[in-house]
Amino acid sequence: MIEIVNLCKAFEDHVVLDNVNLTLRDGETIVVIGRSGTGKSVLLKHIIGIMKPDSGQVVIDGQDITRLDEKELNALRLKFGMLFQGAALFDSLNVRDNVAFNLIEHTKTDDAAINKRVAECLEMVGLHGIEELRISELSGGMKKRVGLARAICMNPNIILYDEPTTGVDPIGADAINELIKELHGKLKTLAVVVTHDMVSAYKVADRIAMLYKGKIVEVGTPEEIKNTKNPVVHQFINGAATGPITED
Repeated sequence: MIEIVNLCKAFEDHVVLDNVNLTLRDGETIVVIGRSGTGKSVLLKHIIGIMKPDSGQVVIDGQDITRLDEKELNALRLKFGMLFQGAALFDSLNVRDNVAFNLIEHTKTDDAAINKRVAECLEMVGLHGIEELRISELSGGMKKRVGLARAICMNPNIILYDEPTTGVDPIGADAINELIKELHGKLKTLAVVVTHDMVSAYKVADRIAMLYKGKIVEVGTPEEIKNTKNPVVHQFINGAATGPITED
C-alpha cells in the first residue's frame, strides 16, 4: 500500500531521514523502532503528508503524495486514522465530539448516525457510555482509548500510532497493545506503529524496522529481530548501555 523511496529530510545541518526506503504492506502491522530523536515521528509525518521531504517519494496506492497540493492532501488524509503520542484530544470538547470530530468537520452525517458511530467506536476500544464526559475527567489510559476511537471513526485504510504506550503504566500499556492487536484483527487495516518500547513492538508487530542515523538498518519479523546479528539492533533491543550506538 505504501512505498517510501529514498526519503530525505534535514533540519538545517541535522539530517533526520537519509535515503529511507521501506515498503508497508496492505493489512500488516509494521513497527518502526529506534531511539528517541531518531526521526520515527518525522517519518510518520511524511507518510500522512504533514511534512514535505527534501527529496524522495511517499507513494500511496500508486500516487506520490509529495506532489499533491493541500486540498488533495486533505482528501487523502481522510483515509488515515492517527493515535498521537499524547492522544491530542480537544479539552474544550466532550468525548462524543472528540471521537466524531472528523465526521462533523468533513461529512454531512446527521446527529443520530454520528451518535451511533461514536458508540460503536467507543465499544470497540472497551469504553461504553462515556460520551458526555469531559477530557479532564479521563485517566491517561482512557484518553489513549478515546484517541484510538477517534482514529478509527472514519473507517480508515491506514492507522498510524505514535508511541502508543507512552505515558501509561505497564498494565495500561499491555491493555493498549492488546487493543491494537484486537482492532487489527477486526479492521484488517495497515497499521504503522512507532515506538522505542520493545515489549510493545514484539507484541503487535508482523514486521519490525529499525531506524538509525536516518536509515532503515534492518527489517524483519519479531523473531528475526530478536535473533539479529546486527550489533546496532542487538544493542537497542536489549537495552545495553555499551555498544556501537553509545560508542558513536
